[in-house]
Formats: sequence, C-alpha cells, structure tokens
Amino acid sequence: MSSPNESRASPDLKTAPTSPWVAFRYKTFTVVWIATVVANVGTWMYNAASGWLMTSLAADPLTVSLVQVASSLPMFLFALPAGALADTVDKRRFLIGCEIALTLVAGASAVLVEMNLVTPTVLLVFTFLLGVGAAFTAPAWQSVVPQLVPKKDLAAAVASNGVGVNISRAIGPALGGVVIGALGIAAPFWFNALSNFAVIGALLWWQPAASPGSGLPPERLGGAMVIGFRHVRYNPNLRATLVRAVAFFFFASAYWALLPLVARNQIAGGPELYGVLLGAIGVGAVVGAFTLSWMKTWLGPDRLVAAGTAGTALSLVLLGVAHQPGMGIAACLVAGMSWIAVLATINVSVQVSLPDWVRGRGLAMFVTVFFGAMTAGSALWGQLASGLSLPEAHFIAAAGAIAGILLTWPWKLQGGASIDLAPSMHWPAPILNIEAEADRGPVLVTVEYLIAPDKREAFLPAVMALGLQRRRDGAYAWDIFEDAAQSGRFVETFMVASWLEHLRQHQRVTNADRVVQDAILEFGAMAEPKVTHLIAARRE
Repeated sequence: MSSPNESRASPDLKTAPTSPWVAFRYKTFTVVWIATVVANVGTWMYNAASGWLMTSLAADPLTVSLVQVASSLPMFLFALPAGALADTVDKRRFLIGCEIALTLVAGASAVLVEMNLVTPTVLLVFTFLLGVGAAFTAPAWQSVVPQLVPKKDLAAAVASNGVGVNISRAIGPALGGVVIGALGIAAPFWFNALSNFAVIGALLWWQPAASPGSGLPPERLGGAMVIGFRHVRYNPNLRATLVRAVAFFFFASAYWALLPLVARNQIAGGPELYGVLLGAIGVGAVVGAFTLSWMKTWLGPDRLVAAGTAGTALSLVLLGVAHQPGMGIAACLVAGMSWIAVLATINVSVQVSLPDWVRGRGLAMFVTVFFGAMTAGSALWGQLASGLSLPEAHFIAAAGAIAGILLTWPWKLQGGASIDLAPSMHWPAPILNIEAEADRGPVLVTVEYLIAPDKREAFLPAVMALGLQRRRDGAYAWDIFEDAAQSGRFVETFMVASWLEHLRQHQRVTNADRVVQDAILEFGAMAEPKVTHLIAARRE
C-alpha cells in the first residue's frame, strides 16, 4: 500500500518548524498514521522477502533488479489516471476499495508461496499487481492529508508521515529477515496481506467532514487528465521540482535495485543481513527526519537536496567497496539519512506548488516522475551490474548523482512556498442571453484593456504572466493582441473546451492569480477591462 506522505503547506512553510510531533494532536491523523505504519511494515516485509526469494529463484543481476522494476513500473504507468480519479471521486471510498483489492492480491501471493508454486515470472506478476494497487492509492493518500490536519500543521504532517514510512522501513525488512529464518519464506507474504486490515479499519472508522462541493458536475476522467497535464506544463514551480526529482531518483535507484545482490554475493550474507541492511536505511531515514527542521533552516531547500544527493553518492561508493556487514550497514545508514532529506524536501516543494483543485493530478505527476526514474534506473543498473560488475555499477551511479547536482542547480525548489493558492472566487458570474449547455463549446473569452501608452513595456510582461495562469487553469490557447489603429488598446483571448470548463475556471482562480490580475490595472488603465464570452455557434 501507499501512505499519505505529503500535503499542501502554509505560506510561511519556508520558516515554519516541522516537528513530527505536532500533527499527533489530531486524533484522526494519529489513527490513520498508526494504521499506515502497520500496513507499511507488511509492505516492507513483502519487499524484502520478494527480493530475497528472487535471488533463490534466479541469480542473474538483471532478473533480480526486475523485482524493483515490477514494483515501480505501475507507478509510472497508472499514477496519472489515479491522480485524476483522486480529484474527481470520493477519496475515502476509493481508498477503501483499492485497499480491499490489495489485500486479496497479497493473500493470493502468500498462498502460492506457501504451496511452492512461485516462479520468477509469477513473483514479478504479483509484485507488479501490488504495484498497480499502490499506484492507484498513492495520489489519493497524499491528497487526503489536508482533511486530517489544519493547514498550519501540514508541514508537520509531511514530516510525521516521513517518520512513519521510515519507521516501517526500519522495522519491516529486519522483521522480514527474522521471520523468514524462523517461519519460512511464506510468512512475510502472509503478514503483508493481514496488515492491510489495519488501514481498511482506519478508513472505515474515519468520517471526514462533508465537502461544500463546487456545485458543478465532476470532471470526466479523460478531460481531467488533459487539464492535469496542461497545469503541470504551465506551472514553473512544479516543473522545476520534477527536474530535480529526476536527477536524484534515477541514480538513487541503484542501491535499491542492487542491494539484494550486495547482501548475498558481495558480502556473502543471508536474508537476515539483507533485512538488516534495509532496516538500516529506515533507521537512517528516521534519524534524518528528526533533523530535517534545523537542516532546512541552515541550508535551505536547494542546498539540502544537494547535500542529500552528495550523501547518496557517498553511500553508493561505500556499497561498491563493501565486503563486510559493518561497511554495508554504514552505507545504508547514510543512504537513509540522505533519502529522507531529499524526498521530504521535494515532496513539500510539490505540495506548495499546487492548488487544491488539481492536487491529486499534480501529485500523480510527481509519483509518475519518481517511479519512472526509479524504474528506468533500476533496469539500467541491473544491466550494468550484469555487463560490468556490482562495484562498477555503484560507482557510475555515484558519479551520475554528483553530475546531476550541477546540471539541475538552476531549477529552484519550493518556489511556491509563499504563494497563496486558496480560491479567490472573485470572477463575477457571466451574464448570458442564450442557452449554454454544459458541454457546448469551445468557448472564446476576450478581455479588452485600455492602457496608458507609456505603460506598454510594463503591461506586456504582466499580462504574459496572466496568460500562464489562464493555461494552468484550463485554457488550451491564449494570446494577447495589440490594436494597430488605437494606441494602448489590447485584447487578451483564451479558449477553453466547453462552457462547463469555463465555469470551472471561475472556481480555480487563486488569490495569487488575483494579485497579478489586479496589478495589471495599475499600469495606467483608462477603463475597466471589458470581458466577452463567445461560444462556438452550431446550426440547430
């Protein structure tokens, strides 16, 4: 399963303390947090057991790395439609249904392992199916966090969820290794299936407050995905975050994909050692989570991610030379601390870049990029380990991570932390004299401005920023025209797919958008902008 890792933070996020304990003042958050930790312990037990089982079924490095590929590929394939669903359906009911399905799949995998019917292909298929379930729940889990805590404590919720994920990462693999030795390889698979009942129970117990709703029909899945893509394309803060994410996760995927081989072949350990190494990553991440607040204050988000990436490169080098358990554990501790520093910072950067109406889709795009990079990286490092050697694959990944810091430095993180993305609702309702069915369109909206001629050079950059907003909120075409016969007269045009989609635009405009729109009037406006709505004419 997936856990509710991040959410939108308050505008003062850059300076707000992120103590993980603050969010536990809220009973609902605490209950859901405990349930997700229990379920994630089961997930990590499964991950450790499946990776180790594959080393028994097939010793080839590429085949072993495919376990990581099968786990992360569904996130790349299905996170976007899952994000659109998270924005258009009841999240709680959706999560309950998905978690029940995950429980059934996990139970079936346990039965097959118990009966010794598992082959490499069967194991990869079940890992893929569980990954599909995680892909469909991840955006919904992340987007429900604002319903669990007030906005002022969302940064704390991000930190506490990070702690929870890494507590389960510390406990699950180590427990999985012990359980395999004591009860056999099937035991972690059973625990994974049973642990999901905790989160199902928490979701059934939770009764969220009724949402006021928009008064408009829900978006259709296909259209919601298109709008989500468009928003990401024209959201510069989100795009910058995604670039930094690719540069980190692609290279960090090396130690996740190759760790079973390091434990078994390079250090010559058993499943207990593999569990300890995975647990060390979790311990390092928990330690890192408790130091995030002061590290962020000291370094800022960009330098913190750079430091975490450098720490990851160090851990890759240490894993490349590790032939003793102590060196491997030290490398994994560094990897865990570095992982949480980068992941939490990038998660927050995504959250503060997104308004609520597109949160699920924006988070889904992040999940897609995250796991796309992990999938591609895992396949590459497995291939390099097969063609070269385990140490060389680790060293190449470490060098790539350092290069990624330098190449992506111009893209800055958390650029949206001080932006107010709450709906402004300041657009007046359009006045119509004709019938405008919801699906009628396309719709052409024009806004006429009369600007003092000497303000032209200041007006154009401002209205270009406004055009970016129109596109983020659903317009598929935008332009600004200057009247050749009348100095200072400009006509802004933008098009949306339907009348209903334009009505949704009215509800998507944020307070930050309003500031930009109001600023245009300061450029010597000689009259109030004149707005016209034109709907494509169709013969009856």
